[in-house]
This record gives sequence, C-alpha cells and structure tokens, in this order.
Amino acid sequence: MTDTTSTASAAPQDADGLTRLEQEGEIAADYLEGLLDIADLDGDIDMDVEGDRAAVSVIADGPSRDLQKLVGRDGEVLEALQELTRLAVLRETGERSRLMLDIAGHRARKREKLTALAQETVQQVRDSGEAVKLKPMTPFERKVVHDAVAAAGLRSESEGEEPQRRVVVLP
Repeated sequence: MTDTTSTASAAPQDADGLTRLEQEGEIAADYLEGLLDIADLDGDIDMDVEGDRAAVSVIADGPSRDLQKLVGRDGEVLEALQELTRLAVLRETGERSRLMLDIAGHRARKREKLTALAQETVQQVRDSGEAVKLKPMTPFERKVVHDAVAAAGLRSESEGEEPQRRVVVLP
C-alpha cells in the first residue's frame, strides 16, 4: 500500500482522495482474494495509488501459468475481471471507480510494448510529416499511447467507434 505521509501537507481534499483510492484498493483486494479462493489459484495482492486511480496487482507466488487463466487471450479475461472488480467497488462505495487491475504483470509488459510502439510511431511521424493511424486498441492501450506521444511532444487523438477505435498520431 502507498505511504500516505507524503500527502499529509497536501490540501485536505487530496488526503480525502487518497483515502478514497486506498479504500477502493482494499475493497478490490478483498473481492479478488475471494475470487482466487473460489478458483483455487495462488497469488499475492499488491495495492498502490497511481496518479488519480487505485492500482491493484495479482502477483504469482511461483510460476504464473495458473494466473494466465485470469489474463486470457490478449487480456480479454483481465479486462472483464477489471470491470467486475470496479462493480464490486461501486457496490460498496456507491461511486464509480477508475481502478486499474494487473494480473501476473500482463499490463506492465503491455505498457512497455505500447510505449515502444508510440516512440517508433512518433519517429515515423517526425520523419514523414504525415499522420499515422495505429491498429484498433482498448481504452487502456490508447491511454498508454496517448501519454507516450504527449511525452514525446506530439499530439494524438482517438478516432472511430468501439471496438475499432484507434489512435492517430499527428505531426
């Protein structure tokens, strides 16, 4: 869990926000522990606060092959579990959650690959002066790419409708 002492001098609503995010993490952790018990899977739960959202990770005690069942093909099961976990938080708090769930490091690895893709695309846009459209992505994937493009000093936007929504990197 994140150490809250660094926010002690922050405005009271920041401290309240951190407390709310920590509460979301606790509720999510309880929900996921129950799920792991039902599925008879081993894993440790790690909670943190990243920016303006709670982050919960399920980490394998040993080989993560068993937890891969909770990730699924291309993270489809992980996305569904994240939504179910957010619903569990909503049920307890009455407020919509932006909680981010990672299982067996899947999102962390995906973030690294997407950041590299964004950097390559930024270079391609700079070299050609032309906008580049990327393949359709999930909201998580698009956010990672938008953040990496902005960090590189270029602009990007999303276009299209789900599930064909994609990032366009602009010169």
